[in-house]
Amino acid sequence: VYASFGVERGSVTELRVTNADERKYLEGYVDESLIGTHSISCVYIEALSEGKGLDVTVKNITWCTPDMYMNAMVTAGITDANVRIVAPFNVSGTAALTGIYKAYEDITGKKLDDNAKLVGTQELTVTAELADEIGSADSTAIVNQLKLILDQTKDMTDDQLREEIKKIAAEYDVSLTDSQIDSLVSLCRSMEKLDTAALKEKVEQVQKYLKDIVSKQGEIKQFLSSVADTVTEFVNKVVSFIRGIFG
Repeated sequence: VYASFGVERGSVTELRVTNADERKYLEGYVDESLIGTHSISCVYIEALSEGKGLDVTVKNITWCTPDMYMNAMVTAGITDANVRIVAPFNVSGTAALTGIYKAYEDITGKKLDDNAKLVGTQELTVTAELADEIGSADSTAIVNQLKLILDQTKDMTDDQLREEIKKIAAEYDVSLTDSQIDSLVSLCRSMEKLDTAALKEKVEQVQKYLKDIVSKQGEIKQFLSSVADTVTEFVNKVVSFIRGIFG
């Protein structure tokens, strides 16, 4: 695990998260089989200065994606950090978020809001369960859409909220079951108890950060494509020159 993190043991502060710690946040939200009896997924976290955004990578994590962790962290109040999540073999990754909370509080000396941490965990599990059926990209997009309109959902009845969720899902060509919609309604009601204006601002910041990454990746691909074309052209000219000499 330390080799995967690229750090030497003893060079960073090491904290331990137990299965009991994990259950404090996950019990009631996650299937018992996913929690298990041991906490195996490990986290390396580096707090970054304000405005730097989130950088999340995973290895040997089978249930949670970087986007899911990222969105849950934003809900819990973490917006600027470099996070690597690793396990020595394939695991669900449910313990990692608990480790992120604990390590971030230790690094910064700031206590994250307990309710926000619980809602962040609920979001991770609802998004991951939804991803099992509709894919991680659509599940995170739908949850983020809801986070952006919490000031409106507050005044909706549960039935009105269900219709709104169906409408958002339709934008992604997704059809949700009643059970999935109920899970999203429950998540919305939990998120509405947080500072919704601050949460919306954080979501917008992360979305801008992600768009910038995608844009930069596109520029790099375009550059590499241009370089490849130039190299190919050069090689073709060399080949033609050799053929001209030797026939």
